[in-house]
Amino acid sequence: MNPGIDLQHTFVSTLTDLGLPLGLAKLLWIPLPMALMLIAATVSIFVSVWLERKISAAAQQRIGPEYVGPLGVLQAAADGVKLIFKEDITPAKADPWLFTLGPAIVVIPVFLSFLIVPFGQNMVITDIGIGIFLWISLSSITPIGLLMAGYSSNNKYSLLGGLRAAAQSISYEIPLALAVLAVVMMTNSLSTIDIVGQQSGYGILGWNIWRQPVGFLIFWIAALAECERLPFDLPEAEEELVAGYQTEYTGMKFGLFYVGSYVNLVLSALIVAILYLGGWSLPVPIESIAGWLGVSETTPWLQVVAAGLGIVMTLIKAYLLVFIAILLRWTVPRVRIDQLLDLGWKFLLPVSLVNLLATAALKLTLPFAFGG
Repeated sequence: MNPGIDLQHTFVSTLTDLGLPLGLAKLLWIPLPMALMLIAATVSIFVSVWLERKISAAAQQRIGPEYVGPLGVLQAAADGVKLIFKEDITPAKADPWLFTLGPAIVVIPVFLSFLIVPFGQNMVITDIGIGIFLWISLSSITPIGLLMAGYSSNNKYSLLGGLRAAAQSISYEIPLALAVLAVVMMTNSLSTIDIVGQQSGYGILGWNIWRQPVGFLIFWIAALAECERLPFDLPEAEEELVAGYQTEYTGMKFGLFYVGSYVNLVLSALIVAILYLGGWSLPVPIESIAGWLGVSETTPWLQVVAAGLGIVMTLIKAYLLVFIAILLRWTVPRVRIDQLLDLGWKFLLPVSLVNLLATAALKLTLPFAFGG
């Protein structure tokens, strides 16, 4: 079953049953995926910013935001309102078109990537057959916006930050893609739904992290580098480049970089949960739970409970990874640019190639364990 198409069919058929023309029902469906995508991304930003500030405060033995909403949960919203009313300044010698387009090109691909993320068994906007390939393609667009922002600012620090962002992305995109290819090889599909479905048969023992531990580490390191999180935040290293490609930006243009950074972090954590941690699948198979309760696994109330738990499990796995990423930021020192490039080209790339070849060999020799 294609959950994305099924969701669309259900929505359209419900409206037509209420008496609306078919064309109007389909027209009303068009903005719904975009609205769902924006809502999910916005909520993820608020949660991530709050976690970032609270975890960093705990690491430094202080309190963090307390007064803007309960326990400071609305601090991100207050920051957003402040940035909206900040003056939008374009440097006199900057290229105004590229300077304006840069932040948009950074943010839009990240938001579009939420289209293929399944939060639950029937909670995906669109299940296209090349979902993972689409995500990799979209993620490769973001560095173009960073390079554009750095070049158009007419600032040496911004230019260096943009060049570093491009070099860093090229260095880590290849190991990341090879790690994903190993998972795709085991699943025989590029669909995120199929990848999760292939892991859901044996509970926690069926998750890909046990069959692809090296691939998991490669992907997670490369994802942190793609998100420019410490210890890989060389493109915006404050001590060296002021703020890198963000140096000349103010107001909501700067806010778009801020938004893109956190949305990309949550998106990467969700992709890791889908590829290696079973996505929405529970640690115990639903068949076993039904057996313990003495009911059929097709019982309606059990299906509803399992669907709700699946969404919760996806978010728990993703935000556990977000927590680890935030903890790394406040405990690990930044690497040098030469160390960053050496790690990507001289270590992760050959290891990811060996991992891909080993996966192919094991798929031929142990087809049951490796998806043959």
